[in-house]
Amino acid sequence: MRRLVLFFVLSLVAVCADAQTRAERILREIRNPKSKYVVVVAHRGDWRNYPENSLEAVESAIRMGVDVVEIDVHRTVDGHLVVCHDKTINRTTSGKGKIAELTLDSIRRCSLRAGHGVRMPKYKMPTLAEMLDLCRDRVMINIDKGYDYYDQILEMLVERNMVEQVIIKSSKHPTTIAARFGLHARNMLHMPIINYTAKRWERHEPLFEAYLAADIDVPAYEICWDGSLEGEQRVFRRVVKSGAKLWINTLWDSLCGGEKDGLEDDRAVGCEEQIYGKVLSFGCSMIQSDRPAMLIEYLNKKGRHTLK
Repeated sequence: MRRLVLFFVLSLVAVCADAQTRAERILREIRNPKSKYVVVVAHRGDWRNYPENSLEAVESAIRMGVDVVEIDVHRTVDGHLVVCHDKTINRTTSGKGKIAELTLDSIRRCSLRAGHGVRMPKYKMPTLAEMLDLCRDRVMINIDKGYDYYDQILEMLVERNMVEQVIIKSSKHPTTIAARFGLHARNMLHMPIINYTAKRWERHEPLFEAYLAADIDVPAYEICWDGSLEGEQRVFRRVVKSGAKLWINTLWDSLCGGEKDGLEDDRAVGCEEQIYGKVLSFGCSMIQSDRPAMLIEYLNKKGRHTLK
């Protein structure tokens, strides 16, 4: 009888685990301060093979096994949120103009451009609604440049039961975040951006201290440093000690060490251990990358990217 009960319990646990979506499993790792899993964030999707921030770029990133896709949003003159990094459509599409002054229909008539500037007629700028529907339950989403549209985004997430699937980030004070969150029954995850640089640390140091002292949920800190100040590892250690995840961007040198000692993705080509190994040595467990496939391959060899 005991064996039967034990079998039933183990079976139930297995069923519950299987019932979790992939996004929920990723969130579980983010929420676990003891997890050794390294979360890989694809910057604007797989923009090396598809136009940045396109549905196709994000779909490709999901298929390669990333955990979070980073996207950017802006609002059109007729109130639609579209996925685009820039305030204008000049660089990323065949058209011109400020998104805030264009209708969705006029933007849709333009084609997206690939990373090398070539016009790609079959690719169109997606709405945030389309992007959410593509990503739902499959991957976490980091919405950059989205805090100003918080209420509109949250409404869309509540409709889709995706609230905790999205990380939104800002350099707002924790009291501002707490006041905004207090207006809603459910909220996205919020990640502070802290800049450890000579130009910004005077303002960001008290912001960092305020978050560490605040009674507010902080799943992760995005720490950017450019080598203009010494002692960045003290900041990293304090993040890890707080129980939050340390998020590092290996995108370009001004975000991860500076021109001389930058730990960006392009320097990691053929030198993965020297670059990504050093990033991991800081206690980092969330990496935003422009070369997610290469990073995942490296982490798999290290046994640091097996999702339970």
